Amino acid sequence: MKMLKSCGTALYLISVSLLGAGTLSAADGEKSVKLGDLPAAVQKTVREQSKGGKVAGLAIEVENGKTSYEAELKIKGQGKDIVIDENGVVREVEERTELSALPAAAVMQLKKSAGKGKIVRVEAISKDGAPAVYEALVKTGGVKSEITVAADGKLISDITLKGEAEKTRKGEAAARKAAERK
Repeated sequence: MKMLKSCGTALYLISVSLLGAGTLSAADGEKSVKLGDLPAAVQKTVREQSKGGKVAGLAIEVENGKTSYEAELKIKGQGKDIVIDENGVVREVEERTELSALPAAAVMQLKKSAGKGKIVRVEAISKDGAPAVYEALVKTGGVKSEITVAADGKLISDITLKGEAEKTRKGEAAARKAAERK
């Protein structure tokens, strides 16, 4: 359970970045790259994962000295984001899905947590082969929130995005200013 909670938090932070930008970009703290710029093992994985679709964006990110590669894919009209390590191993997959495709317990919790809000998007997220957690983007009035649940319906997080996105922007701005002073 602890792993799912920390997984949900990490996935939330990635999702907020992708949600805010719509695509992978340098503004997310990532560097956009081309397929040819990636290590051979990563290129191979991107090609395998994008069969039947297209690569919408690629990025490289170094965090805590560890390099990862992110690919934003469109497969049969559906978005699929993957995080790949330097050896070409897929570490995380985030795929759009339909609410009806989720386990019944997850659907019940998402609907309960959404209350009067409208569920506008659902994604299945798996990390290092762990069972998927499900994340729903919910709109209630003009407010967006993100609800993450486990397959068994356990609520992992319920976060209002407007405030979190603002905190993220302020933190990024402060980090840029600090870097400029050095």
